[in-house]
Amino acid sequence: MITVVIPYYQKKTGILARALASIKLQEPCGMPVHVVVVDDASPVPAKGEVDSLGNLPFSIEVICQENSGPGGARNTGLDHAPKGTRYIAFLDSDDEWDSSHLQRAVAALKAGYSLYFSNHYHLGQSIGAFERAGRLDLAKHVELVDVGTGIYAYQGDMLDQIIRGNIIGTSTVVYDFQRCPEKRFRIEFANAGEDYLFWMELVSNGVKTAFSVQCEARYGHGVNIYSGSGWGTEQHLLRIHNELKYRKTTANLFSLTSDQQAHLKRCIEELRASFARDLLHRLAHRKGLAVRYT
Repeated sequence: MITVVIPYYQKKTGILARALASIKLQEPCGMPVHVVVVDDASPVPAKGEVDSLGNLPFSIEVICQENSGPGGARNTGLDHAPKGTRYIAFLDSDDEWDSSHLQRAVAALKAGYSLYFSNHYHLGQSIGAFERAGRLDLAKHVELVDVGTGIYAYQGDMLDQIIRGNIIGTSTVVYDFQRCPEKRFRIEFANAGEDYLFWMELVSNGVKTAFSVQCEARYGHGVNIYSGSGWGTEQHLLRIHNELKYRKTTANLFSLTSDQQAHLKRCIEELRASFARDLLHRLAHRKGLAVRYT
């Protein structure tokens, strides 16, 4: 089966119901679908959202836990994937899938690929994330015409792609769980990098990657870790701090080329400067620090 993992923490009703409705509308993918919703101490309980939809064409389990952040909630979902789960798909609770997403993902994975992701729309955008970022040159990749229109085999160093300019959106990822059943998110990087590190660990394990240029997910407006993270806020400082940790971890965790190491060094220097500027801003405006940074 394919198991869909949804970390859930929302303050408004109806958000999870829309995500689940987009699963309900999925075209047949040739596999049974099971959904694991991890209620991460959400102010709006997940059970009421699930019950509001009535009968669903897939099995669903709601797990309630103390708040541990999106990575911790995803890990709980992975830990509760039923026996027989072949593929894992991630969907954040405020996002929605295009009806063809699982069908296209399963087709690519069955063709011998172990990681799949797709183009997507960020909140309020009508242009896909791939086009907006400009980090993919399709001429360098191979279209899998026998698998589906607009589905490509990624050619080149996917680890390098993630390090220099990640193009993977979490709510578009489907991967072969049986190939990497032990992989989990590093929850110490809740504000920056835990998802990137997860993708890097997958591709470093030798998985073949396929991607779709079709926008197969639309990101919504709900609670997320970047809410209120503008300049001078505690969240902004924490985000920089955690991204520093993530970049340092990347340098220590993976076998990198000299160019990749130099790139990370520049990133770390820039982040340190940003952290210092933010601290000076807070001092100048007599703002305290609610978090201890180590």
